This record gives sequence, C-alpha cells and structure tokens, in this order.
Amino acid sequence: MHQLVSALELIDSFPNVRFVIDHLAKPYLKAGYYKGWAAMMEAIAPYENAYCKVSGLVTEGDYHSWTAAQLQRYFDVLFGAFPADRLMFGSDWPVAEVAVAYGRWVGVVEDYLATNPDTDAAKVMGGTATEFYGL
Repeated sequence: MHQLVSALELIDSFPNVRFVIDHLAKPYLKAGYYKGWAAMMEAIAPYENAYCKVSGLVTEGDYHSWTAAQLQRYFDVLFGAFPADRLMFGSDWPVAEVAVAYGRWVGVVEDYLATNPDTDAAKVMGGTATEFYGL
C-alpha cells in the first residue's frame, strides 16, 4: 500500500507496459487504513495499462476474526474504479492459508460479485487473467 504513489508514477511513465497491482496493494485492513488506499486506487484505475488482482486482502486483517463485511468497502472501491476486464481473481495461495481456506476466499469474492450484477464475474474469475497472460 505504501508504494502506490510510486506505482502511479511508474504506470504513468510507461503507458505501453501493462502492470498488475497484486493483492489489492495490501491495504492495512487490521489497522483500518482505508482513505489513502482508496484515493490511490481511484487515481490508478483510469490508466488502461493498470490491472489489479483481487487477492491477498485477508492476510492484512486479523487472521482469525476477519469478516466478509469488513472487506465490503475495499471491494466497493476496487470494483467501482476498475472495469472487470482489468480485474482478476487471485488466491495468494499458499500464503493466504494463514487467514482463509481457498474455497472460502473463492466464496467471498463470488458472493460479492453476485451482489453486483453489473460486474462481469466471468472476466474477474478467469477471463481477464486468461487474456492478460495469453493463456
């Protein structure tokens, strides 16, 4: 998260290079940091060469007591700022296992997508990664 200003400069300086922000830039969920992260993600999102992985968020929270409700405002910013064709699901496996089982993480993201029918879930859950990585 603390490197987002530098990331913005890099993304802006190299418009022909595609960048992936890994793990939503690891906002400090446990400490409750939000506004700075949100402002930077919203500043980066308009760059068409910037992508973001929907992964790794829960390892920044309390490993044993985080809830999907705590993730809501982070997801709202992310999915409101980036189009689905620049978002890709990720698990952060095996690191995420300290805070969440793979199946639960998939469920959290799928549940969020189900409440946002305007977002192309197929792109987020695989289509964007397939296109980005040429799979």
